[in-house]
Amino acid sequence: MNSIASAVQLIVYGLTLVVFLDVLLAFVLNPFHPLRRALDSVVEPMLAPIRRIVPSAGGLDFSPAILIILLQILGSVVVKLLASLG
Repeated sequence: MNSIASAVQLIVYGLTLVVFLDVLLAFVLNPFHPLRRALDSVVEPMLAPIRRIVPSAGGLDFSPAILIILLQILGSVVVKLLASLG
């Protein structure tokens, strides 16, 4: 079970990094840049449900931060669940 828990942690870390990069590149790159479009295609399906629940506040979008927090919580819960099973 340890290798599965490590894989879950790696996936959560990778998704967190992709969300972070997407936010950073949104300030620098054109929205039609191929790298931005690729990152958006991964991140946007996860952000859409959060954006429906949490509206932007004064032009600021907090959904990426909420997604990162949710990813960390979900990853932690899954790893602890796997540890209890094994």
